[in-house]
Amino acid sequence: MADNKPIQPPTGTRDLYPIEAARRRFITEAWRRASINHGFEEVDGPTFESTELYTKKSGEGIVSEIFGVFSGKDEQGVKALGEKLARGEDAPAPYALRPEFTPTLARMYAARAASLPKPTKWFTAGPFFRAERPQRGRLREFLQWNCDVIGLALPEKPTAEDVARATAQADAEVIAACVGLLRELGLTENDFKVRINDRRAMGAVFEKGGVVPEAYPALFAHLDRIGKLAPEVWRTEASKLGVPDTLQLWFLNTMQLADNRDQSQFAGEMTGTLAALFSVWSESLAPIRKQLEAAGIPSGVIVEDVKIVRGLAYYTGMVFEVIVDGERAVAGGGRYDNLIELFGGPSTPAVGFGMGDVVLSLVLQDKGLMPSDAELMQIAGQSPDVFVISNGTPEADAALPSVLADLRRGTRESRGRDSLHARRTSKTTKNVGKLLQEAERSGAHFAAIVESSGEVTLKNLRTREQDQARTPIASLKAEVLKRLGRMDRGS
Repeated sequence: MADNKPIQPPTGTRDLYPIEAARRRFITEAWRRASINHGFEEVDGPTFESTELYTKKSGEGIVSEIFGVFSGKDEQGVKALGEKLARGEDAPAPYALRPEFTPTLARMYAARAASLPKPTKWFTAGPFFRAERPQRGRLREFLQWNCDVIGLALPEKPTAEDVARATAQADAEVIAACVGLLRELGLTENDFKVRINDRRAMGAVFEKGGVVPEAYPALFAHLDRIGKLAPEVWRTEASKLGVPDTLQLWFLNTMQLADNRDQSQFAGEMTGTLAALFSVWSESLAPIRKQLEAAGIPSGVIVEDVKIVRGLAYYTGMVFEVIVDGERAVAGGGRYDNLIELFGGPSTPAVGFGMGDVVLSLVLQDKGLMPSDAELMQIAGQSPDVFVISNGTPEADAALPSVLADLRRGTRESRGRDSLHARRTSKTTKNVGKLLQEAERSGAHFAAIVESSGEVTLKNLRTREQDQARTPIASLKAEVLKRLGRMDRGS
């Protein structure tokens, strides 16, 4: 007996029916618009890379989240891999579906570094994959938007001050693009915060606080959990890493500052070593704060937060996350000044961020900022310009296909910009009233009722006004373009 049990999509993936696809299109178009408005150019790379790209460049934090890929052609290689696994040896697949874009971007930039401008501003928006436990706002397959500034705009003989200023400006540029997107979508300063930190400053705090350099990577990873563990549990683990009691207290107190305290009051309460550590940390963030405010981001949106360290090993300086409603991270990134060099390129400072579509979509829906279904279909281009209807006579039925074809046809000179989105019914009914109702449900702007082999009646479905005089079929397309305000499309 045949097994007719329906096959479900893989866990952590989505089936996108028309309205879900339109919802995602709304987000990707907003990403693209924000990127271009902030001066970024679009790039993309392969959806899978050699596994080595991630295991060696992104750190161990990403290894457990990659989907391994086999070509299916190398039978001996697969067999050898299976034997290694059977012996309990580490044997990753030769390729991995991309869990992030930064290593790909670094590889691409390194390959053409000599011919690229400084700075180079790139963005991409495409599918990414992570083998993690699915939950609300987190899937195994998702879209991600990335914006990166690679290189700095510097004079011929830059001073240390020039470098610091250009670095802060580049950091602010990527954050400003992210904030610009959120504002465009309707979020206000009451909805989100930009939480910033600096890993270089944290290294200086580690050093001043008495932590040995060998423990820095583990301490960064442990700091990433500071808000997720009870204070006593976090302190116990920190002690195992060799973090002195004074520094443990500094971390916990400064964490509270980001959430509950006035910074100037808190700074005044600290004395001795704690005050010195706070000064080291806070002063390092002053340049980026200044540049963010110059970019039009209010100081109330910017929060200095010791918890923000980012988990990937390649981050070297400023790091940030954009948090909505105090809990949901919709974007994150930071500075990675050593990665281009690791791929054979010249020493090149770089900064960037990523934003996924899953959390952003949920945020917009929860706040009532996602357009209605009808608006989404229109934004996605799914609402027809013209819905063509026959009046039911044999002559009109015969003329309808050529009317459709002419409306849809674009000229080479305009590269298709003068073509129209035109549809017809698939129903067999000849009832014009019912067909006009179908045209309205489709979201069409106009209905063109074919009356004969040479004429149509045009009706505006948005205003419900119908022309008294018939329009010649030969001039229908030009008339619709004119009424849509798109007569210049062919120019």
